[in-house]
Amino acid sequence: MDQEAKRIIETGNGILGIEFGSTRIKAVLIDEKHEPIAGGSHAWENRLENGIWTYHLSDVWEGIQDAYADLVRDVREKYGVTLKKVAGIGISAMMHGYLPFDAEGNQLAEFRTWRNAITGPAAEKLTEAFAFNVPQRWTIAHLYQAILNGEAHVGQIDYLTTLAGYVHWKLTGRRVVGTGEGSGIFPLKDDTGTYDPARVAQFDQLIKPCGFKWTLTDILPEVIPAGADAGCLTEEGARLLDPTGELEAGARMAPPEGDAGTGMVATNSITPGTGNISAGTSVFAMIVLDHELSRVHVEIDNVATPDGKPVAMVHCNNCTSDINAYAEMLSGFAAAAGAKVSMNQVYEAIFGAALQGEADCGGVINVNYFSGETITGLDEGRPMLVRLPDARFSFANMARSLLYGAVATLKLGMDILTEEERVRIVSLLGHGGFFKTGTSGQQLMAAALNTPVSVMKTAGEGGPWGMAVLTAYAIRREEGETLGDYLKNRVFAGAEGSTVEPKAEDVAGFNAYIRQFKAVLPAEKAAVSGLTENK
Repeated sequence: MDQEAKRIIETGNGILGIEFGSTRIKAVLIDEKHEPIAGGSHAWENRLENGIWTYHLSDVWEGIQDAYADLVRDVREKYGVTLKKVAGIGISAMMHGYLPFDAEGNQLAEFRTWRNAITGPAAEKLTEAFAFNVPQRWTIAHLYQAILNGEAHVGQIDYLTTLAGYVHWKLTGRRVVGTGEGSGIFPLKDDTGTYDPARVAQFDQLIKPCGFKWTLTDILPEVIPAGADAGCLTEEGARLLDPTGELEAGARMAPPEGDAGTGMVATNSITPGTGNISAGTSVFAMIVLDHELSRVHVEIDNVATPDGKPVAMVHCNNCTSDINAYAEMLSGFAAAAGAKVSMNQVYEAIFGAALQGEADCGGVINVNYFSGETITGLDEGRPMLVRLPDARFSFANMARSLLYGAVATLKLGMDILTEEERVRIVSLLGHGGFFKTGTSGQQLMAAALNTPVSVMKTAGEGGPWGMAVLTAYAIRREEGETLGDYLKNRVFAGAEGSTVEPKAEDVAGFNAYIRQFKAVLPAEKAAVSGLTENK
């Protein structure tokens, strides 16, 4: 038993980070050296209801309570004590989306997640009005689309927030979000890290004929930077998190962040020239900029680090979901054949075989679109595997095509940054499920982007660990200590990791594959048009 970890838990000096991912809610407890000492998780899935990807708020609370209870069990099993107090808590979640409430706190519309591509007209009009790319996922795009749709609930909105902002509000009573999260709600002004007042005024003027009683700043959460005071866990919040009554109120709360921000922290990618790739259900690359982009690109999001530095974000809605679907199918085949194979073994087989496949996948092309992709102009998706009649349809080539398909759309967006905008990338660090099985994901991502890709030992902890670190910064930072200095000197000094350089044959193979991938996209569009959802 780790006696030091036990002491930290008993004295209430642990720090808790919780992140709502697309398929798992994870909780991580860290010690005073930022090392994980306990963890818990809960599996959940989004629902497609009436054409909208959503989660019920009951799922949110059942999930966070189960993840926290799982962490409490882990603490008890490892250290023989009951977790009753923590020094700080940070909440992170999938960015963007739409969660509106009235003055009594009643939910006014279903939670519309980042996965929805249903705000095209709003995003286009706002991008033109602001001369600033407003992606379909952003909260402001969802709000304006609801206005364009004439949805009756809009006039009743008292508070509009994201998932992280909602959970933080319920735990603390504070209507705030961190800078990174805020940058996915509405455009920020670079030198202040708050909503751009000129564009706020533009929006208010745009909707003035509607006669709403609110203005935009009335209903949006306040944006505060990393390290700021974001309130404390209330008694009511403690019961929401831990219905057993064991957890004490009073823990310091960090500004709630999006998964993009926690990914940047978890990979120490918050200084210009650094970048990270988060690859799970969705995939996005975040590159911290040292110069402004020359023009608006609808494929590139302009967001911010948790401490307010400008970031170019290439976001794709689809990444590992199709790999997961094939894994389930292969597991079913193994069971039907009478073989006892675990899901871990199935994933190991897929990722391992991918490295044995031909560099260009031998004529096998996978389009992994479960949902739409702005970068390729699709509002919906239809997963499809296409192959030439003379393709070498081996398991290895199919496996490689699954991994290539998971990052193909990201490649299309990143080319805009590196080739058109000449953005300098000093380092790329990967984290998320795509990088967890051997080095296959790392090697093939390096091939796709023709850039070395590193994975840190701590990357497996991902967003909840990054959120715990942000919380530690809020509590322990010294006067004048920047987030960058805190990460460099206190968190990542001597951190272990591995770097994979792109291989020339893999780069050439991926370039051949991406040409075929682009050639297949008209068929994907035809499938979206002709193949409707099963009812």
